[in-house]
Amino acid sequence: MSDFVGRTVELDRLTGLLSDIDARARAGRTHDVGTAVLLRGRRRVGKSRLVSELIARADHPAVYFQAARGAEPATELRALMSAVAESDLPDAWLAESATPSTLTDALRILDRLLPADRPSIVVIDEAPWLLDAIPGGAGELQRVWDHDLSRKPVLLLLLGSDLAMMESLDHHDAPFHGRATPMVLDVLSPRDVARMTSTSGIDAFDAWLTTGGLPTVTRAWAPGMTRQAFLRTQLSDAITPLVVSGQRILDSEFPATTSARAVLTAIGGKGERTFTSIAQSTGSKPMNAATLTDALETLSAKRVAVADEPLSTRRDAKNRRWRVADPALRFWLRYVEPAVGDIDRGRGDLALQRVTDGYTSWRGRAIEPVVRDALERLLPDTRWPEVRAVGGWWPRTNVPEIDLVGANARPADRYAFVGTIKWRPDGKVTAAELTTLATDATKIPGIGSGTALVAVCPAGAVADDRLAQVWTADDLLQAWP
Repeated sequence: MSDFVGRTVELDRLTGLLSDIDARARAGRTHDVGTAVLLRGRRRVGKSRLVSELIARADHPAVYFQAARGAEPATELRALMSAVAESDLPDAWLAESATPSTLTDALRILDRLLPADRPSIVVIDEAPWLLDAIPGGAGELQRVWDHDLSRKPVLLLLLGSDLAMMESLDHHDAPFHGRATPMVLDVLSPRDVARMTSTSGIDAFDAWLTTGGLPTVTRAWAPGMTRQAFLRTQLSDAITPLVVSGQRILDSEFPATTSARAVLTAIGGKGERTFTSIAQSTGSKPMNAATLTDALETLSAKRVAVADEPLSTRRDAKNRRWRVADPALRFWLRYVEPAVGDIDRGRGDLALQRVTDGYTSWRGRAIEPVVRDALERLLPDTRWPEVRAVGGWWPRTNVPEIDLVGANARPADRYAFVGTIKWRPDGKVTAAELTTLATDATKIPGIGSGTALVAVCPAGAVADDRLAQVWTADDLLQAWP
């Protein structure tokens, strides 16, 4: 029995594509029968596991090829033919003696072995590595797809971990543009993690923040295990899933000597949020503005870091605040990377103590974008029919900071509510905290005293006529299927 958990939406979508392919083949179509998918997602997020599960459940002939970074073209083509020969395609053995000299030849050999009367699946894992290794590789893929592969009932899955490289395959001036369905595989949702760890409420979000939603890390959290017990186990050895996960993600895209890596450590490891404070925390001397700008642009393009702006009636780029966008790296950069040396020498207890001492404060900041994302998924609803954007607001001095602003757009034309996040397991939102919120909110341009007040708190809120709605942690979990 498979231990595969979650990914229901993604599996249903891919299964639906296979059904569509089958229907087109049965209808006797001879053009555009097949479907290509560009499946992108960060390393260790579960792309390979997802498509392997699809293959197992679909019971269709399949080829799975894993490209290698930096490999010689001839080596890659031979490896591709070996993958075809070892597959369960009809007459797959015919590929054993094939020696294609170009990607076009290799793909046409593959095409001839694909069945014409029933669906098949072809997976090229880390496709950008294969296409980059072969000059003109993307163009060759486009040509064979247009003239050969797309006429077969095949689901071609092109996987990639570098998000920017995968997006470039579908760029408007790229050869393969418009020929594939883009699909993003994110980390497991908080609700998926809750199911896997048998947690609920604030404990479920603690599990998600700690594991980053990575399947390999989450599977190490036994159902019923406390966060403290999980961390004690994972921080005791340098080869546990929690310790190695972030290192493998970063090493594949950001070597330790790059400026982007230094900037990411300043943001995620040291908690710096402004351009100036990040520059001052990247080394013994402040990083110059041009280098820092380039590094931030690289991190943004790769979806590793993001800059939030205050949600107001106008753009406010000068008051951007940077944060780690990748959930798999937030906890790791803050607590695991600085402790690798201690863990290597058998002192995981020191790492655990640092988490114990600082986790509550770190969690209070780390949960804010998660709460906003959850509310944007839950809204609009009948209570808040106009809310399409949920953000926060702050001035240059950061005083006051408003945790939640609900509006019709970004920038806003109309405000629906302002709110506070009190992420604590015990202790409801108090009347005094609502009074502070109501006073601070008037600092936002365009907010009047009559704007609705809302709150997010796992423990709920006291009864107060000023409070329009309160969401608990369990309420937020419903934002994900």
